[in-house]
Amino acid sequence: MSHYYDENPTAKSDKKVITYRSNGTNFEFVTDTNVFSRNEIDYGSDFLLNCMIEDLKQDKRLTSGKEFLDLGCGYGPVGIVMKSVFKGLVVTQTDVNERAVNLAKVNANNNRIPIHDLKQGSVMEHFREDEMFDIVATNPPVRAGKAIVFAFYEQAYKHMNEGGMIYVVLQRKQGAPSTEKKLQELFGNCETMGVSSGYRVMKSIKKSDNE
Repeated sequence: MSHYYDENPTAKSDKKVITYRSNGTNFEFVTDTNVFSRNEIDYGSDFLLNCMIEDLKQDKRLTSGKEFLDLGCGYGPVGIVMKSVFKGLVVTQTDVNERAVNLAKVNANNNRIPIHDLKQGSVMEHFREDEMFDIVATNPPVRAGKAIVFAFYEQAYKHMNEGGMIYVVLQRKQGAPSTEKKLQELFGNCETMGVSSGYRVMKSIKKSDNE
């Protein structure tokens, strides 16, 4: 049996189109079997987007050209919506699931959203060492296990510029407290941006060595 976090899903393709509205804009996304949340945008991703958009609209440092990473992008909604709202962002998306990555490309084109780069591979092991980001967003694949979830944070940290921010959404019952502890260990800080229906959005900032 294949899962949404498998590299090459084997379930028979059965594509469908779902609709989603965010920040006053309507989007359509093509989904398929063996991709995460194929029937609708999941509550966690919706909550993550709402918290990020509200936070970044108030951030005067958010200038054009900031590098944004949609880590574990699935069929692409987070990166596509963020690029729609913050047009100056340079958006990269990545996922291990080949089917999801192909859908993310289709969805960016269908919604007329220019994505800078789209990669397929495990976590960030396929990124060059010099690929660095200012903002990382992730709704990590908890069903893949804690080791993979923590690898998301560890590898993101290595590819973040000083002052860079990571936003993570998780349910408490799926490990939000352990994620908070891990982010605190890596970044030296972790702020809860919002709590809703058991979900928590957390934010950490990569400080310079002398801070």
